[in-house]
Amino acid sequence: MKILDVGCGANKHKGAIGLDNNPRTAADVIHDLGVVPYPFADDEFDLIVSNHVVEHIPDVMAFVTELYRITKPGGRIKLLTPHYTNPDWANDPTHRNHFNSYSFNTFIADRQVFDFYTDVRLKPVRTYVSLANLWKAAGIEFLVNLDCKSPKFRFTRKFWEHYLSYIFRGKELRFEFEVIKSEKVEK
Repeated sequence: MKILDVGCGANKHKGAIGLDNNPRTAADVIHDLGVVPYPFADDEFDLIVSNHVVEHIPDVMAFVTELYRITKPGGRIKLLTPHYTNPDWANDPTHRNHFNSYSFNTFIADRQVFDFYTDVRLKPVRTYVSLANLWKAAGIEFLVNLDCKSPKFRFTRKFWEHYLSYIFRGKELRFEFEVIKSEKVEK
């Protein structure tokens, strides 16, 4: 399995090729993550992991499109980012983007608001939001993530996201997507 750790920093994913813009990291490849294309071939990786990077990227659409380009059909993209209600988000002045559970819906065929933004197609495998330890201990985190047990409980996260997330604040979001690429038809 060929793995790419995008924005690997000093904690590169075991067995991965590290990509980062900072030469003082564990990166194998130094490249500005805001500049596309990345120095990799189409459909090169089985798995891409990116932990606490997407919130720093100047163009999220270009970033996801580039990850999609270099991931094999059926491959996986895993993203970890702060939830937009995380009070620690503002501690880092290099953060540019806020995310919630629905921020990547534009890449999911049956959840798009506007289908003309992109041709990138991702299938959600798992979305998980962590909450502060107090809310985890109280069982709120379990309720928010009930859709991980069964999709029919998607409404619990939506209810939390819309009405309760500023009381029971989110910490981190974990997204896992399967890359969907259709075969090109030759004429």
